[in-house]
Amino acid sequence: MAEGERIRLVVGLGNPGSEYAATRHNIGFRTVDRLREQAAGPPWRPVPAGKGEVCEASLGGAAVRLAKPRTYMNASGEFVGLLARYWKIEAGSILVVSDDFSLPLGRIRIRLSGSSGGQRGLESILAHLGTKDVPRLRLGIGPLPPGFDAADYVLGRFRLEEREPASEMIARAGDAVRAICAKGLAAAMNEFNPSEAG
Repeated sequence: MAEGERIRLVVGLGNPGSEYAATRHNIGFRTVDRLREQAAGPPWRPVPAGKGEVCEASLGGAAVRLAKPRTYMNASGEFVGLLARYWKIEAGSILVVSDDFSLPLGRIRIRLSGSSGGQRGLESILAHLGTKDVPRLRLGIGPLPPGFDAADYVLGRFRLEEREPASEMIARAGDAVRAICAKGLAAAMNEFNPSEAG
């Protein structure tokens, strides 16, 4: 993120529909839903063409837009690209919140840029924005159990013993987003990213 650049758009990733609401893949949706509720923001409103929903919120004292694609995960970039063009938002001012099975359940990690790591929604966003320099907050849902198909795993629901750690991670992710908006990415990375030893 360039000097003076700030986060203007926070995008939570997931799939639309009640059948996906409680799945591991939808933890990005759950995080931005919680942020909107805690900020007492206005209701979600659809964008033209039905590609997603947006609302305004104050996070960490900063005015930002929250967004949820309704295109299904693999086409998330269609929606994010539309918003970026319409509101003239640079890629470095967009924060993507997504699941990541390469991180253990409960672990979060902020990154300034990089590959998608196999996360199809993030992959679509990077392709549509034409850059890997898109900040992201990765929420751990792993590890992927031996013998499990990745798609089946992420579209599965949290087991009973995983639900509390998942809820605690969503709360911590919300704190991280507010810190990013208030203090910037570098300060939030120092506060929330695990140490190499941890």
